[in-house]
Amino acid sequence: MSTPPLMTKLYIPPARAEWVRRPRLIGRLNEGLHRDLTLLSAPAGFGKTTLLSTWIGQSDSYIAWLSLDEGDNAPDRFWTHFVAALQTENPKLGESLSAAIRTPQPPSIESLLTTLINEIAASPDHVILVLDDYHVITAKPIHDGLTFLLGHMPPQLHLVMSSRTDPPLPLHLLRARRHLAELRAADLRFTSEEAAAFLNEVMGLGLSAEQVTALERRTEGWITGLQLAALSMQGRDDVSGFVQAFAGSHRYVLDYLAEEVLHRQPQDV
Repeated sequence: MSTPPLMTKLYIPPARAEWVRRPRLIGRLNEGLHRDLTLLSAPAGFGKTTLLSTWIGQSDSYIAWLSLDEGDNAPDRFWTHFVAALQTENPKLGESLSAAIRTPQPPSIESLLTTLINEIAASPDHVILVLDDYHVITAKPIHDGLTFLLGHMPPQLHLVMSSRTDPPLPLHLLRARRHLAELRAADLRFTSEEAAAFLNEVMGLGLSAEQVTALERRTEGWITGLQLAALSMQGRDDVSGFVQAFAGSHRYVLDYLAEEVLHRQPQDV
């Protein structure tokens, strides 16, 4: 018998009150709703979860959320949480799947998903579901189930997936059929304007345009890199010297930030 869903996994992370407005990316997410799947694929620190929570806060649509972890590689747990997320909008969706998956010998996942797809197709509601941190999922049966779902998507359903790596799903087919919207690291990087807004408006550093450009180029718009650099500059007298050293003589940003940021913190931090 499967365990009940952990409801805190369905909570949408709160959008940050002070953050850089990114209307170009919000627009991309809204445009993606006309496809079956929107994929945000980029390494750690590119602001995927922050962008999604901000988008949800600005959306007129109801958007369900599921935060994934390694424990969700058990198919019964994954699909139990998947249905629980859908039911935050429509409590009747997936009732048959929830009941069947708890039986000692549940039907095949394709049979269960066929029932779920038919229920969604018969519903007047449009369902948007975010699967956050999908890169933690390594179980092939779950990938196979989502592949089946994506191959038979009802028009009322749209999936949004964030991942540090491309999931082993038929992305090439979805792309060819124009059923896939994608945002990647190149899209998520801060532009020069966004970097200036973050460093000066959010972090209050008062940097010159040249200093902002130097940091943006050195981090290649990597959001966490800019954030760590900004944290290390707070309270410094020689900001110009920091920017010059950061942007010039150090080959590896992480090595530099480890010395200049992490080692400066108290041990408990």
